[in-house]
Amino acid sequence: MARRTRAQREWRPGMPKKRRSTKILFASTVLLLEAFVVFFATLAVFGLRRDEIPPAVILTSGLLLSVVLVLTCAVLTKRWGIGLGWILQLVIIAGGILEPAMFVVGIAFALTWLYGIRQGMRVDRENVERDRLQAEWEKANPE
Repeated sequence: MARRTRAQREWRPGMPKKRRSTKILFASTVLLLEAFVVFFATLAVFGLRRDEIPPAVILTSGLLLSVVLVLTCAVLTKRWGIGLGWILQLVIIAGGILEPAMFVVGIAFALTWLYGIRQGMRVDRENVERDRLQAEWEKANPE
């Protein structure tokens, strides 16, 4: 039998499902999209600059950045996770030094990151309020 997670072990019939953070969902989506873009940008820089920069440096740094972007999704729930995301946004913008088009792509993703964080926080606040109102209604109107 497969191992159950803590949430599965602690679940009881009738327990409400814990709501996931929309901010974390949006931030994870942006980071995963950036990981793909960084991977393909690495291939572009490899094709364009392999005579100027050692190919091993290009491929290692690009693939490492892609992996870090994916792994950052796992720590977004930590206090410092969003800050790490901002640092990665700056690193991607700085990638424009190697490929000027990355300035535009990096700034576009940084704006998308900002929008996702802000709107995710707004939706999370609305969900908390909606859950509070639902609980009040259920208390006032028992079945």
